[in-house]
Amino acid sequence: MPLVAHTDLPTFRRLHDEGEEILTPDRASHQCIRELHIGLLNIMPDAALEATERQFFRLVGACNQIAQFHVHPFTIEGLERSPAAWEHIHRYYESFEQIKRDGLDALIISGANVTHDHLQDEAFWQPLTEVFAWAKQNVTSILCSCLATHALIQRCYGVERTRLPAKRWGVFSHKVIDRNHPLIAEINTRFDVPHSRYNEVFQADMEKHGLKVLVASEEAGVHLAVSPDGFRIVFFQGHPEYDDISLLKEYKREVLRFYNGERDDYPPYPDHYFDPYVQGILADYAEHVKSAKASAQPLQAMPEERIVEHLDITWRDSAKAVFNNWLGKVYQITNEDRRLPFMEGIDPGNPLGL
Repeated sequence: MPLVAHTDLPTFRRLHDEGEEILTPDRASHQCIRELHIGLLNIMPDAALEATERQFFRLVGACNQIAQFHVHPFTIEGLERSPAAWEHIHRYYESFEQIKRDGLDALIISGANVTHDHLQDEAFWQPLTEVFAWAKQNVTSILCSCLATHALIQRCYGVERTRLPAKRWGVFSHKVIDRNHPLIAEINTRFDVPHSRYNEVFQADMEKHGLKVLVASEEAGVHLAVSPDGFRIVFFQGHPEYDDISLLKEYKREVLRFYNGERDDYPPYPDHYFDPYVQGILADYAEHVKSAKASAQPLQAMPEERIVEHLDITWRDSAKAVFNNWLGKVYQITNEDRRLPFMEGIDPGNPLGL
C-alpha cells in the first residue's frame, strides 16, 4: 500500500507530483488495514537532506505489502546545519524523544559525510550510538546505509572501516551469494547497485564476526549483509536508494571543488555510469573548466540537460524488491504495538526461524 501523508512534509507533495500514490490521513482512516511505522534517521548533509527523504520514502512507498506506511523522519545533534536546514528539521521532523515514546516497527539510518579519520571522533558519534542502543532493544529491524553500516559494525563488532586508495564510486554489478535468504527471495541473481564511498568493511571481516553476506561485487565489495541472527540489522554499503542523477550531482560537486582549488586533480568519471556520448560532452567541459581555472575566468554551467537523458537507472527494481522483502518480514513478526519489537512467540535470536 502507499505512503500516508500524516504530516505536511514537502516530500509527500513532491512524490505525489512524480506520480506516487500518497494517502491522505482521512482516506487512510477508512481502510481497515494495519499500519507500519518506519523511522528515517536522516544524517545526510544539507545539500542531500531532502533528496534522501524522497529516495527512502519512495522505496518504502513502493512496497506491495498489506499495510499503510507511516515514515517518521528525525535527526540527531552533532551535525553542522544551515539555518534553512534547521528550519526544515524543526518544522517537519520529529524528535528522538518523541520517537522513543511512540515506538517504531522498523528504522532506516542514512549515510553521512564525515570530517575525521575515525568515526568515534565525529561530533555525532555519541548521539548516533544512543539511537543504535535504543533501536536494538525496541525496533524489529534496523536498515543501515553506507556510513551507518560502518558505524554500527564498529560499535557492535569492533571492526573499523578501511580507507580505500581512491574513492569507490559508480554503478557496479553484484551477485547474490545466499539465494535462500528471505531478503533476496525472487530477486535476480545478478543486479547493479551504485556505490560512493572512500572506506570499506571487507567481506572477510564481516564473516569473521558472524555477519551473513548476501550480495557482493567483484569490484565494489559487499553491498548487502545481515547480523548473525539473520534480520535484526541489515547492512548496505551501496546506495540502492540513489536516483539516476545522484552520481551526476556528486561528479558535478567534485568538478566545482577542482575549480575552487579544493582538490588538486580533475575528478575521474564514476565507473560504469557515463556512456561514451556523455564522456565526450564531459571531456569538452573539462577543458573549459581547466582553462577557466587557469585564467581565473567565470565557470560556465555543466550542460546537464544534454546528459540526463543518457543516464540509465539499472538498480531501482532490485532495490524495491529488497525493501519489499524487508518490510514484508517486519510486518509478519513485529508486534501490533509499535513500542514492542516482536509478536508473541518470536525468538529475537532467530526472528525469521532460519
